[in-house]
Amino acid sequence: MNTVFNCKIFAHRGANRQAPENTAAAFDKALNYAIDGIETDVQLSRDAIPVLFHDRFLDKLGLPDKRIDDYDFEELQAMRFTQSPDHQGIISLEAFLHRYRGRCTLNIEVKNHEWESVSRQQEKIQLTLDIMGESGADDVFVSSFNLQSLEIAYQNSSKTPLFYILGDHHTAEDLDLALGRQPFLAGFCLPVSGMTQSKVEQLHAHGKTVVTYTCNSEAEIQKALDLNVAIMITDDPQLALKLRLSRRAMLKG
Repeated sequence: MNTVFNCKIFAHRGANRQAPENTAAAFDKALNYAIDGIETDVQLSRDAIPVLFHDRFLDKLGLPDKRIDDYDFEELQAMRFTQSPDHQGIISLEAFLHRYRGRCTLNIEVKNHEWESVSRQQEKIQLTLDIMGESGADDVFVSSFNLQSLEIAYQNSSKTPLFYILGDHHTAEDLDLALGRQPFLAGFCLPVSGMTQSKVEQLHAHGKTVVTYTCNSEAEIQKALDLNVAIMITDDPQLALKLRLSRRAMLKG
């Protein structure tokens, strides 16, 4: 019974089907639902300000040949998403935390790219931690596909919960290796397509929190509920909440 009761629902980049992803409008609309958390993405502007943006290029701002780090933060603030009727723009991590911390749990994914230098990646994770502050609170956690960044984060802020994200290309051996060599990790984020009961049990046996992404269809959401994951990340929080409520009602009955 605890399977459904414990599964939290996080809005992926906010309510991104109702407003441009990673904008204040998307986060505000997500909070209109009884969500448990919000997932967002952090990158650096040219002048090293952590901002919320997912993609490498600025297609969504009408600049398909430009990158987020081609512009200073002040320049980015002046830009607007091309399909935003209410003129939504890029916001900083600092503004995001100030506005939404304490209202729900926040998953801060630090984006890392092969084209970035190691020093740039290190700077990004350190600036993110500095802005978050080392409170040790469990209302905010950091995730990344980059283990080196998470190792740096642990060395500099051992109280911050850190989650390693694996993709479809990762193998069972990759998971075993991370479990063996990075015991500091609080949890793992795995794609719902590759989630199995054995993986969940393996992670639970190591005391790890299990997150799955991105659960958008009814089948994917039901799978996350069936597997007893701690958190599901979804582009459709309204559907996820409806299915979780239905499951709870059925179990209570």
